[in-house]
Amino acid sequence: MLYTIILSIITLVSVLLVIVILLQPGQGQGISGGLAGGQAGGQGLGARRTADLLSKSTTVLGTALLVLSVFANFAIERGGTTESAVQQSGVQAPTEQTDGMDASQSPSAVPELPQNQGGNNGDGDNGGSSGDNN
Repeated sequence: MLYTIILSIITLVSVLLVIVILLQPGQGQGISGGLAGGQAGGQGLGARRTADLLSKSTTVLGTALLVLSVFANFAIERGGTTESAVQQSGVQAPTEQTDGMDASQSPSAVPELPQNQGGNNGDGDNGGSSGDNN
């Protein structure tokens, strides 16, 4: 509701800002010279006062547009979600494929030690028999 009101005010300020900018004099007299009634004596609402009024109006309307735009950002209804767009889309990390093997058959990440054949088997007898050595 508040956002809609602010958006309506922003639209009104934008239209007024366009009008005020188009009324400002360019290289020649511009439209503001026509508002002075063509009187060169500076009587009444002269071209100088009109230019000052239009310049101040542009500054005020431009500042109002900037402030309202920032304020409208905070007035947007968020809908209660705190996740980013990527998190909401459900993108998941790719899973490792094991070529038809289930988790119990998958190869270990730890390399296996080579088997000692005919060498020291850990019992201290250098691969010999466990009987008498006569």
